[in-house]
Amino acid sequence: MKILVTGATGLVGTAVQRVSKSLFPEYNMTFISSKDCDLLDLERTTSTFKTHSPDCVLHLAADVGGLYKNMNQKVQMYENNLIMNYNVIKSCYHNNIKQLVGMLSTCIFPDDIEYPIDETKLTLGPPHASNDAYAYAKRMFKVQCDAYNDQYNTNYNCVIPANIYGINDNYDLNDAHVIPALIHKGYLARDQGDIFEVLGTGEPLRQFIYSDDLAEIILRLLPTLNQDSVIITNPQEYKIKEAATYIAEAFEIEARLKFQPTASDGQYRKQASVDHMLKLLNTDIFQFTSLKDGIDRTVKHFIDNYPNLRI
Repeated sequence: MKILVTGATGLVGTAVQRVSKSLFPEYNMTFISSKDCDLLDLERTTSTFKTHSPDCVLHLAADVGGLYKNMNQKVQMYENNLIMNYNVIKSCYHNNIKQLVGMLSTCIFPDDIEYPIDETKLTLGPPHASNDAYAYAKRMFKVQCDAYNDQYNTNYNCVIPANIYGINDNYDLNDAHVIPALIHKGYLARDQGDIFEVLGTGEPLRQFIYSDDLAEIILRLLPTLNQDSVIITNPQEYKIKEAATYIAEAFEIEARLKFQPTASDGQYRKQASVDHMLKLLNTDIFQFTSLKDGIDRTVKHFIDNYPNLRI
């Protein structure tokens, strides 16, 4: 099976490269980044897909960012993701590529929704205002995939991960998600002898998935995905306090860990159902990486490669 992967240099793209080499030698993998093809250009995208002629496109490229990027660059987040996804789908169809798997995110689900969320609840209401532009662009990817499946009987589908973290993440303090941002803060606190401050009480619950776990699950599920979407995450919920504690332990600064309870905690819980995933996944073969082990590996990589990271 020939698989073309976009977003080769990102968090999940690099994880797919590591995992495919060690566990999936039967896959013929080709990885491309923005240096190889500008996915905002339909002609170049179609030409690149034609050149590689894959059986499947695993579309991981996206314009992503943390809270403030989503709030302050809404036009960019909407247009870049919408155009990129449109071009990928059109290029797959024009080149008769049999399968397309794109990546969404649980953050694009409705803001006011009954939990746990599952694959049927994606469009039951508007997303949170802080990331609505990005969310609607991502939702349109699924709408376009479904339209092609209905009209042309293609096999285009989506995977929907929860909070991803791991090696080669974005650690920008102004633009990163919670775990990579805390890892960067922990590193600075260790080196500067400062307090390791975490905003909020640390009580909110989240599901986190280590990037290599996500990559392995996607590659294991590829043969079984058929025009449907599937939420992928570790079923276990962790308090933000647990993640921060594991990070403090990894940097050996537990005594300097302080929470700022006057800061907003945000939403307390965002539980996602993994029933569909577990029906497809052979858990006798696959086991999730614990949050502590995943954080330990990520912190070690951060220390070993600082400052040559996305910081």
